Amino acid sequence: MSEKRDVRSSFPGMSRGHAARFAEVQHAENIGGTLKRIWTYFAKEKLMLISMLSIVVFGTLCGVYAPSLQSKAIDIIAGSAQVALLRTVLMMLGVYLIYGVSQLVQSLLSARLSQRIVKRMREELFGKIIDLPVKYLDTHSHGDVMSRMTNDIENISNTVAQALPSLFSGVLTIVGTMAIMLWYCWQLALLSCATVLLTLAATKFLSKNVRKFSRKRQQLLGELNGTVEEMISGYRTVVAYNHQDVTTEDFCRTSDSLTKAGIRTDVFSGVMGPVMNCISNIGFVIITAFGGYFAFNGLISVGVISAFIVYAKQFSRPINEIAQVYGQLQTAIAGAERVFHVLDEQSEDMSGDELAQSTEDTVTFRNVNFSYVPGRPVLRDFSLTVPAGRKVALVGSTGSGKTTVVNLLMRYYDMDSGDILINGQSVKDVSRESLRRDVAIVLQDTVLFTDTIRNNLTYANEGCTQAQLDEAVHMSRCEDMIRMLPDGYDTLLTAAGANISQGQRQLLAIARAFVADPKILILDEATSNVDTRTEKAIQDAMQQIMKDRTSIVIAHRLSTIRDADMIIVMDQGQIVESGNHEALLRQKGKYYDLYMTQFAGFAT
Repeated sequence: MSEKRDVRSSFPGMSRGHAARFAEVQHAENIGGTLKRIWTYFAKEKLMLISMLSIVVFGTLCGVYAPSLQSKAIDIIAGSAQVALLRTVLMMLGVYLIYGVSQLVQSLLSARLSQRIVKRMREELFGKIIDLPVKYLDTHSHGDVMSRMTNDIENISNTVAQALPSLFSGVLTIVGTMAIMLWYCWQLALLSCATVLLTLAATKFLSKNVRKFSRKRQQLLGELNGTVEEMISGYRTVVAYNHQDVTTEDFCRTSDSLTKAGIRTDVFSGVMGPVMNCISNIGFVIITAFGGYFAFNGLISVGVISAFIVYAKQFSRPINEIAQVYGQLQTAIAGAERVFHVLDEQSEDMSGDELAQSTEDTVTFRNVNFSYVPGRPVLRDFSLTVPAGRKVALVGSTGSGKTTVVNLLMRYYDMDSGDILINGQSVKDVSRESLRRDVAIVLQDTVLFTDTIRNNLTYANEGCTQAQLDEAVHMSRCEDMIRMLPDGYDTLLTAAGANISQGQRQLLAIARAFVADPKILILDEATSNVDTRTEKAIQDAMQQIMKDRTSIVIAHRLSTIRDADMIIVMDQGQIVESGNHEALLRQKGKYYDLYMTQFAGFAT
C-alpha cells in the first residue's frame, strides 16, 4: 500500500531487555486519572485484595514485634528480667514462624491477584486491538502496539505482584518500627535516624549515576545490535565493496563506548551494596556507643540495645525498597496509561444494513475524493463502473491510488466525499461485516497463520466441504505442492509459513480466496512471487474463478492483465485512460509508455 506509507508514524516499541535495578523511569501524564482506572480492576478483586493486605498487616506486625521478644530474652539471660526464658523463646519462635508463613501467603495472594488483573486487562486490550480500524494500525507502529500488550502489561503485573505489597509493608514497617524505637528510647531513636539521612543521600547520588550510564549503555547496545544485524543481512554488499575494515572500525568504536558505559554502570551499581552496608554499620556503631552509655546510666537495658540494632536495619531496609518501588510504580502507571490510550480508541463501526443479495454485482465509484493526510489528496473526483461479472484492471505508477481504490471498497477507510455503490446500494449504509463477507482479497504481501494448511485455506469459509477444498486447490495449482508436504492438508505452517517458499505462500493465499467463493474478487499483484510457468497456470485458473464474478485486479506486470475486459490507467489519483489492451496500445498514451518500458528489451 505505497499510497499511505508516508503517513505512518514512527513509534519505536519498548525493548524487553534486562531491567537494571535503577532503570530509566517513565512518567504518566495523568497519574490521578490512571490510578482511578487501575482501581476499577482491583475493585473487581476486592476479597482477594483485602485478604492480601490483611496478611501484609499481620505479617508486618509480627516482624516488628519479634525483636522485642529478642530483647526480652537477652534481658532474661543478662538477669535484668524475671520472665521465664523458655516461654519467651517459644513465643519468639512462634512469631517468626507466623511471620514466615505470612510472607509465603502474601506472595501467593499477590501473584494470583496480579495475574487475574493482568488477564482481564490483556483480554480487554486484545479485544480492542481486534476491533480497531485499519487506519489506526496503519498510522501506528506495530511494535509500539505489541509493546503495550507485552512490556506495559508485564510491568503492571510485576508491580502488582511485587511492588504493591512491598510498598504497603514498607510503610507499615517504618511507622511501626519508629513507634517502638521511640517508645523504648526516643533519644537513641533520633540518633538512629541520622543514618537514614545518609542512606537517602547516597541512594539519590548513586541511583542518578546508574540511571545515566544505564541509559547510555542501552542506547549503545541498540546501536551495536543494529550494526551486527545490518552487517549480517548485508554481508554480500559489505564484501563486494571491500568494506570489512570500515565496518570493523565502526563496530569497535561502538563496542569501546559500550564497554566504558557498562563499566561505569556496573561500578555505581556494585558500589550501592557496600555503601549501604557501610552506612548501616555506622548506624550500628552509633547505637552501640550511645546505647552502651544509656545502659550504663540505667536508661535502657542491654536487650533494648540488641533490639535497636535489629530495628535500625529493619527501618532502613524499607526506605531503600520504597525508593526502588517508586520508580517501578511510575513505570507501571505510565504503562497502564499507554494501555488505556488504546482501550479508549474508537472501535471500528460495524453497524449498517446487510448487503443486498444478487446474482450479479456491479461496483460503481461516483466522484470519490480521498486523502490519507488532509490537504494531500490521493483520489480526485474518481468515477468508475465495474460491470457485473467483468474483470477490470487498475494500472499506473507507484502512488497513483490503485490500492487506495481497494481500501475504500473494503471500507478500511471512509472516503472524504463521493460514494461507492454495489448494485445501487451505498457501501456507507452497508455493515463492514456484511460487505467483507461477499468480497475476497489476495494481497501482494501474503499473510498466512501459524496453523495447518487446511485451517489457513478455510479461514474465510469454515463450512467448506472437502470437495470444495479440493476443487479450490486444483484451480489454484496447489495440488502437487500440498501432496509433497509430509502431512498434506494437516501440515503445520511454522512462523506464518516460513517453512515453505514465498511463491508457495502466494499460491495458498490464492487458494484461500477461491475457497471463500466470493461475489467480488480483488487481486492486488497476486502473482508477483510466482514463477512464469506457475503464473500462466494461475492466470488460466483465474479465468475460471473470475467467470461471472466482478473482479478488480491491481497489476504492475502488464503481461498479467492483457485479457482484462477493461484496463484503467491511473495517474495522481485520476483516470487518464481506459479501454482494453489493444485499444490502449493503439492510443500510444500513458499505457503504451508503461507497456513499452516493461517490454522494450524483448525486441533486441
